[in-house]
Amino acid sequence: MGQIGEDIIGTSGMKPFFSVANADAVTIDAPENRKGDALRTWVRSLSGFQKEALVRSAKTGRTWRLVSDEGPYLNGHDAAPCPLAFLSTGMAASYLNEITALAEQRGVELRKLRLIQNNYYTMRGSMPKRTMVGGSEPIELEIEVDCDLDDAALTGLIMDAVHASPLNGLMRGKLESLFKLSKNGMELAPAKAVELDGALFPDPGDHFAASEPIESDIELVGPVGPTPKKEVPQGTSAAAGSLADEQNRRLNIGAIATLREDGMKDIQQMQYSPWGTSFRFLSSEDGRAPDANSLISAGIGFCFMTQFGRFASMLKLDLPDYRIVQDTHFSLGGASGGTGKAGEADPIETHCYLETSEDDAVAQEMLDMSEQTCFLHAFCRTEMKTKLKITRV
Repeated sequence: MGQIGEDIIGTSGMKPFFSVANADAVTIDAPENRKGDALRTWVRSLSGFQKEALVRSAKTGRTWRLVSDEGPYLNGHDAAPCPLAFLSTGMAASYLNEITALAEQRGVELRKLRLIQNNYYTMRGSMPKRTMVGGSEPIELEIEVDCDLDDAALTGLIMDAVHASPLNGLMRGKLESLFKLSKNGMELAPAKAVELDGALFPDPGDHFAASEPIESDIELVGPVGPTPKKEVPQGTSAAAGSLADEQNRRLNIGAIATLREDGMKDIQQMQYSPWGTSFRFLSSEDGRAPDANSLISAGIGFCFMTQFGRFASMLKLDLPDYRIVQDTHFSLGGASGGTGKAGEADPIETHCYLETSEDDAVAQEMLDMSEQTCFLHAFCRTEMKTKLKITRV
């Protein structure tokens, strides 16, 4: 099977990531800020598994344009990072935010700081039988550092920082995601997915195309070559392996993050399983690069959208166009936001807009199966702890 769809990202001539200059004109707004930061993420399908997102934060007021693609394992063009890369890099950025802020508050100097993170997911079952389910497993986090604290105090600092991350709210809360559904412009009640209480938001349609960049010379994302191979139990590197009818596989997306002298976070995403291209991200909380919450929110939206495309492709269903509007709500960081508390989050709220000639029951099933197979909605509804290792360098 050849590559699916056109390589719109690779041939558009646009920068893959940029800060949007005219968010108000595009008509994307931020949700009511009820916890500390509220982000609205629009995502649309471009072609095949290529997607574009606009993410606006109530806390910062900024809007980022980001794009995502898939590699050979989904017959993609590999023109941009995969959806899970965004969650991994956003998580790494968030952890670095809290570690450095808490160390400063406690008067601790951290030298040679480097974060090595591994995220794991599973996909098991049969798509034709509708038993396929995506899963999420505990995160492995290694902190390399030179520090004068003794082992117990250093471990306590790092664990406190991990719990202070807003992402802690998605990992520890067993949150059931909420949905609204539209088919061909008409609202349709979900079948199995939990319905969001409230009105269906307006469909963003083609408003994405109106976004204009704030010019910057900084390269915010780019490929850095194939990921070094490592053995991942039940891992896969096979072309189109993620489109197999029956699956029992384990995914491993890594991130290696450091702090630059200018304060920017330099994060390399590692595509261990399914094996593929690594991408380098920059992240910053001051507007020079996408912030941690924007990367996390985009990753959840991108992953969910991939499942719509995968289900339609595998079952040969008609789904030429689809979009979502997703709201995420996070507390401020316990250290970076000065709350002194563990990070919190609300359930993900997603409005889905499908254009299809299939009947209502199939449209409802598209939503149900996409939620059932989405790794990052599984991440939200699964309680997980972080497996921490500290290495002195």
